[in-house]
Amino acid sequence: MKVAIVGGGWAGLAAAVELARHGVPPTILESARQLGGRARAVRFGPFHVDNGQHIILGAFRSTLSTLRTLGVSEASVLRRHPLALTLLGRDGDRVCVRSGRLPAPLHVVFGLLRTQGLSIGVRLAALRLLRAMRRESFNVNPDMPVARFLEERRQPPEAIRALWRPLCLAALNMPPADASAKLFLRVVRDLFFTTRHDSDLLLPILDLSACLPEPATDYIENRGGGVRLGARVQALQLQDGAVTGVVVRNEVVPADHVIVAVPPDAARDLLAGHAKLATLVQRFDQLVPQPICTVYLRYPDGVSLEHDFVGLLDTTVQWVFDRGRLTGDRGLMAAVISGSGPHMRLSNQALIEHVAREIAKRFPAWPAPLDSKLIRERRATLAARPGIDRFRPGHATPVRGLWLAGDYTAAGYPSTLEGAVRSGLVCARWILRHASGDLPRRAS
Repeated sequence: MKVAIVGGGWAGLAAAVELARHGVPPTILESARQLGGRARAVRFGPFHVDNGQHIILGAFRSTLSTLRTLGVSEASVLRRHPLALTLLGRDGDRVCVRSGRLPAPLHVVFGLLRTQGLSIGVRLAALRLLRAMRRESFNVNPDMPVARFLEERRQPPEAIRALWRPLCLAALNMPPADASAKLFLRVVRDLFFTTRHDSDLLLPILDLSACLPEPATDYIENRGGGVRLGARVQALQLQDGAVTGVVVRNEVVPADHVIVAVPPDAARDLLAGHAKLATLVQRFDQLVPQPICTVYLRYPDGVSLEHDFVGLLDTTVQWVFDRGRLTGDRGLMAAVISGSGPHMRLSNQALIEHVAREIAKRFPAWPAPLDSKLIRERRATLAARPGIDRFRPGHATPVRGLWLAGDYTAAGYPSTLEGAVRSGLVCARWILRHASGDLPRRAS
C-alpha cells in the first residue's frame, strides 16, 4: 500500500510516524526546504529560534504520545511546570496563580483561592463559574462569544482581565469578544477537570524543529518511508471516484491513499476543480486564519526574567518568554502577540519599536535591546469564531483514499499543535483500518 502525505507540518509528520510504526512506509511531500510547517526553527543571528513561541500542555496527550513513539524523552526537549502564572499589570500590580498538589479539579480550586493580586470576591466569582461550567457539562447551545458567556454568568471585569482573557488568548488565539465559547469550554474541561497534570505547562528547551520534525524524519526514513523537500504538489490525480496519486513537477507519484496535511488555503486549492469535492471546497470559504506575531529582542547577557515566562496585562504584548532560561540563549526574549488587531497595520520596524517600549515600561531597569527580529505568522491558527465547528471538515472526503489532516479539521480540539497531531493520527488510523480490511461504513 502506497501512502503519500502532502505537507510536512506536525499533522503530516504525526500521520507518517503512526503509519511507519505499523509497517506502512509513507512518503512526505513538503514544498518548503524544511519540515515543521507553522512550528519550525528559523535563524536569528547566532540563534535558532521558533517561528512562533509555543507552549505544550499536559492535556496534549497525542503530542506527548508521539514524542514517546519517536523515543524522545520529555525531559530532553520540554521543561514541565505545574500550572503557575505571573501576570504583570500596568501600574505595578501583579496577579500570581499557582495550582495546588491536589486531584483535579481541586488543584485549581486551591490555586484560585490563594491567588495573589485578586480580591476574594473575584476569586469566588471565578470558582462559581467553574462550578457552572461543570454543571452545564462544559457546553453552551447555541454557541456564542466568550465575552457574552462570561457576561451572562456575571463575571467581574477584573476576573475577565486577569484570568479569562489571558486563557482565551492563549488557548484560542482570539480575544473573548470574538472567540467561540464552545471551544473555550472544551479547553477548560481538558485543562482543569481530568487530571492535575493536564494543566501542567511544558515549555520547549530546544527549537521546535529539534523537538519533533528532526526525530520524526529519522524515524520515518529508518522504517522505509521517504521525505522529499522542495516537492510542491501541484494536483491530485483521481480516477473512478478514488485517489490514485499526486502530481509533483509534472511527475505522477502513485498512491492508494493521500493525506492532504497543508493549511486550509493550500488544501482548498488542491481540492478545487474536482466535482466530487465541490461541496467540501465551499466549506473552506468559512475558514478564516488568525495571526500570531513573535518579536525576538536580544538584550545583554545579564538580562533575565524571574520566571521562564510572564504575562503582561493591558498591553499589546501578552507573553514574554526568557529564552536564556529555557534554551540557554542568554539575554534573548520572545514577546508574543496573539490574534489580529491594530498592531497588524504597523510596519515591521514600528511594531518592533512598539513592543520594545511596552517591555521597557514593565522592566525599566533593562537596557535597550541590541538586536531584534519580528516573525509574523499571518495564518498561524484557524479563527475560533462562534459556530466555526460546523464548517470544519472531517478527515474523510467523498473521494476514496483521500484524507484531510490539519489543526483546522474536526479533530475535536482548537487550532493548536495538539489539534494538528490528533488529526494526523486519526487519518493514519483510518488508513490502517482500510489496510487490515476492518472497514467502517463511514469514516469521520
